[in-house]
Amino acid sequence: MKETEKLFYEDSHLKEFDASVRACVPDGERYRVVLDRTAFFPEGGGQYADTGYLDGVRVLDVREKEDVVYHITEEPLEEGAKVHGRINWEERFGKMQQHSGEHIVSGIVHEWFGYNNVGFHLGSDYCTLDFDGQITKEQLKEIERRANGAVFENVDIQVSYPSKEELAALDYRSKIEIEGQVRIVTVPGYDVCACCAPHVKKTGEIGLIKLVNMVNYKGGERITMLCGYRALSDYDRKDESTKAISAALCAKKTDIAQAVEHLKGEQAALKGKLIALQQKMIRYQAQEIDISGNIVTVFDREISGNGPRELMNQLLSRGAKVCAVFAGTDDDGYRYVIGSHKEDVRPLCRRLNEAFAGKGGGKPGMVQGSLTGSEEAVRKLCAEDVQED
Repeated sequence: MKETEKLFYEDSHLKEFDASVRACVPDGERYRVVLDRTAFFPEGGGQYADTGYLDGVRVLDVREKEDVVYHITEEPLEEGAKVHGRINWEERFGKMQQHSGEHIVSGIVHEWFGYNNVGFHLGSDYCTLDFDGQITKEQLKEIERRANGAVFENVDIQVSYPSKEELAALDYRSKIEIEGQVRIVTVPGYDVCACCAPHVKKTGEIGLIKLVNMVNYKGGERITMLCGYRALSDYDRKDESTKAISAALCAKKTDIAQAVEHLKGEQAALKGKLIALQQKMIRYQAQEIDISGNIVTVFDREISGNGPRELMNQLLSRGAKVCAVFAGTDDDGYRYVIGSHKEDVRPLCRRLNEAFAGKGGGKPGMVQGSLTGSEEAVRKLCAEDVQED
């Protein structure tokens, strides 16, 4: 089939176009439509495909094979018909902002450190860049500052198709070996890279480059980047969160970090006091519990943390033969700890786990875990366990 005329290479900002339908064949529950010309970019260069409409019929995906572009549509289109295409421009422009920003950042990293971009993923709401070398947080801030300098300079992004001789003399980046004509995207002063995807025309259209996260990945770094509208949306979300936290803490937005640290200090102090009070309460509580039975069974919905274990130890120190403490409620389930200075409590643990979908275990003298069941049913099983003994 004759190759498709690719309008997105002639004008990356073309939003609408007219074309003729060359072919339309079923593709599962969808249809594969071939046009004589298209502004829909198929997936490539790390950038996913455009979506949009052909005469009101939704285009869900776009693929390319042997220079022929296939539009995956929801409904069929008549072969030979003239159609009007309209790409989802907001989506396309956002992708171009991210991809052009990626070229600038990758070019800077390559220039400064000699690292290669070994992975690029452009998702619907985020963009990641993988580099084969390590970068510090301080260096990341400098990279971001330099990248935004490129945006503010508003330089033209150039596209060229050099001959084999010109290409051999050109110093450019490329993730893969390319056969045939190579398309070179140049950001003057920042990057020269082989790329098949459409880009913004001037760096100023990127708006803003924000490097929001960095993690170690396969011996190098994975950087998460947001450009343009995505960076603005991210700022809006964080600004709303900052305002809400500021209001809740009665602190200026610029002072919320210090306010949170102060709050954490107060929380730690109160937690210490709470633990001390709980320990004191447990000592009093332990004195009031009858320990005359073979298994002392205690249910407490308020006790937390290490409280169940501490209460068990208090009761064992008073002379309880076996002690089982359950913290929680019938609705939420129970955490349990069971101990004894004289008996192996693991058999009781296994029976509880089997009967109440529990998980847990331990040593002969102490087990702990969790289960789901009613207090009445658990007490009954513990009582039956005593009778069996």
